[in-house]
Amino acid sequence: MDQGPKLITDLLLPQREGGYAKGSETRELILRQALHILIEEGYRAMSMRRVATACGMRLGNLTYHYPTREDLVRELLGAVISSYEVEFAAIVHAPGVPPEERMARLCGLIIDDIASKKTTRLFPELWALANHDAFVYERVHELYDRARAPLVEIIAELRPDLCEADRFDLALFISSSMEGLTIFAGYRRPYAARLPAVEAIGIRSFIDIVRSFVGSAAPVATA
Repeated sequence: MDQGPKLITDLLLPQREGGYAKGSETRELILRQALHILIEEGYRAMSMRRVATACGMRLGNLTYHYPTREDLVRELLGAVISSYEVEFAAIVHAPGVPPEERMARLCGLIIDDIASKKTTRLFPELWALANHDAFVYERVHELYDRARAPLVEIIAELRPDLCEADRFDLALFISSSMEGLTIFAGYRRPYAARLPAVEAIGIRSFIDIVRSFVGSAAPVATA
């Protein structure tokens, strides 16, 4: 049974100077309602007036906290990625866990998240909008840069011999490979049932690629 959108339960709001509890609660309500609208109706439906109505407040009360839709989107996406970063950091810095296992856990978390309604609907919506909206384009790329950073960090542990550019290229390849699953095997997509099998293939392949990659700075073997 569909229980509705899987809203992120731990949106991390940035602390504002001089903030107070009631203001933080109001901002969290606004962000959660905006996220709900994005998931269920898409970005174009997420007008300031629509968000205010969903929150049961006047438009003026909403614009007190977020003067423009850009301000709202900036903080919403920041809160979304911050919640992921907490999970990523716990995996990347898990004490006593070998880097290969931490990489497997990190990739597993990302791929499992693709199966959620939130991820399947939210991120493709942002990808499409980024083609025509410069502001969203910049926010989306900022979000993915932050999301790739933990992957680059683990790759650096696995392959300290690689240059920075090679580590980034590997992380970019792995990240894009996982994100591509959203269209085909995400929430209610044609191959959603195959996601666990593809996940197992992907994680093993990613680790093998990192281990065997011949970096651009490495000597080329001759026969």
